[in-house]
Amino acid sequence: MKRVLVIGCPGSGKSTFSSRLSKESGLPVIHLDSFYWKPGWISCSNQEFDEILQKLLVQETYIMDGNYGRTLDYRIPYTDTVYFFDFPRYLCLYRLMKRTILNHGTTGEYMGKGCLESIDYKFIKSVWNFRKNQRMRIINILEKYKGSKSIVIFRKPKEVKNYFKSYSK
Repeated sequence: MKRVLVIGCPGSGKSTFSSRLSKESGLPVIHLDSFYWKPGWISCSNQEFDEILQKLLVQETYIMDGNYGRTLDYRIPYTDTVYFFDFPRYLCLYRLMKRTILNHGTTGEYMGKGCLESIDYKFIKSVWNFRKNQRMRIINILEKYKGSKSIVIFRKPKEVKNYFKSYSK
């Protein structure tokens, strides 16, 4: 495991998992949100983000945390391992609300500088509709790489806990 991709719905625990996996494995973690978002939640352009990704993906080792579905087909060929958090939407929404309440008005640990933790209807709606709008596309993309990549799909938080119990470097 040298180049790892961690994907899934917002609120599923991707960033927390990535940071813990980094500690366990010694691989550096890249939180894509910190590259994509500029202060005040202003997104970079697709071209700008693609240029950033080109530089990040050729690094020798990393754990890359972030869904960014538009770029999955581009990023997966660079990786050897993919973790997909396929959790129910109610759990992702609960975690998102909890994080927002606990960290309201502060910059999230894995966010871009000047992006204060907040939530709005558009974001809630995207989390609510993630399974309907993005899940099957992700599964279809992962299906193309079965056999050539190590693909781990977590469907329950307990599976993540058990993974770390059995994890060895």
